[in-house]
Amino acid sequence: MNNVEAKFILQAYRPDGTDAGDATFAAALEQSRLDPGLEQWFARSQAFDTAISAKLALVQAPAGLREAILAGGRVTTPDTTRQSWWRQPAFAAVASVAVLIAASVAFWPKPAAASAALHDFALADALRSETHGGHGEDTGALQAALNEPTTRLGRSLPVNFAALRQAGCRTVSFNGHEVLEVCFKRDGVWFHCYIAQRADFPTLVAAVAPALTDRNNISLATWGDASLLYVVVSKTGRATLEKLL
Repeated sequence: MNNVEAKFILQAYRPDGTDAGDATFAAALEQSRLDPGLEQWFARSQAFDTAISAKLALVQAPAGLREAILAGGRVTTPDTTRQSWWRQPAFAAVASVAVLIAASVAFWPKPAAASAALHDFALADALRSETHGGHGEDTGALQAALNEPTTRLGRSLPVNFAALRQAGCRTVSFNGHEVLEVCFKRDGVWFHCYIAQRADFPTLVAAVAPALTDRNNISLATWGDASLLYVVVSKTGRATLEKLL
């Protein structure tokens, strides 16, 4: 499979993770992991789809839209008194939805700047010390799961945000909201995993497939699921982070 074929298939990949187990996308997803350029394109595409989906969910279709469309599609006897096509109810209803969608796309908060701010925050915090502390059974269970070689980044993790916070998991404040931080170790290398609630940061977007970012020999992997955002920081470069994917 080449990149053109992979892009064609991945354009249909839903950003909520519904297609993660679908064999139709397996080869294309593997191709994106092998090619950094395709991987970055896929991450941008998923982020865009996530933002569009969120905005469309806020748009309420006009009452009677379905009926108006069906009525407009019926074949009727020509009538000299018939309204012009642009005045038909079906066209007016569809046009109103199109305007709402265009307005949503034009005015949504820019996700790139917000995501960069989170990256900078996680990077600065990870550099403050080699490892960070945490307490509680829930924190230990999550750390153990992250330590497991079979745990791959890009999948939902066993995270109960409220339980971890209450149990004593380390928390840091970003833009007025709490973010959890758990350190874990693979093959002698320490990583820092930051976990935020999507509801706290509506302008941040993250695809299901991890997106890798490099900053001064430090690499970050960012992804998300239905309710949480994840950022993992590696101070030993991209190669060690790629082994976790």
